[in-house]
Amino acid sequence: MGKHNEFGKLGEQLAVDHLINKGYRIRYRNYRYLKAEIDIIAQKGKTLAVVEVRARSNDQIIPIADTITPKKIKLLVMAADHYVTEEDLDLEVRFDVVTILKNSKIFKIEHLEDAFYHF
Repeated sequence: MGKHNEFGKLGEQLAVDHLINKGYRIRYRNYRYLKAEIDIIAQKGKTLAVVEVRARSNDQIIPIADTITPKKIKLLVMAADHYVTEEDLDLEVRFDVVTILKNSKIFKIEHLEDAFYHF
């Protein structure tokens, strides 16, 4: 496994740990539906958080959350809709992004709630 993939897996685990520390219960990791994958599905109270994890280990200037394309958002929405229907859930659904930035100077985790779409 390449270093990029290893850091991605570490990033997802750091995001899970961060969400648990914030009081979320992890319902599913790496949920797949057709061509879509949701990194983390977590619940806190009556809110279901569909979480995309973005981890970077360089000095990119562009905000990490801005790397999520409209196509990726469409796939996430489709997969989330399938999950909610399949599980027969009656919860508010929110799309979050957890960003993890690690380089030689900093290590930062940020949780952006309701980051791009709401249904």
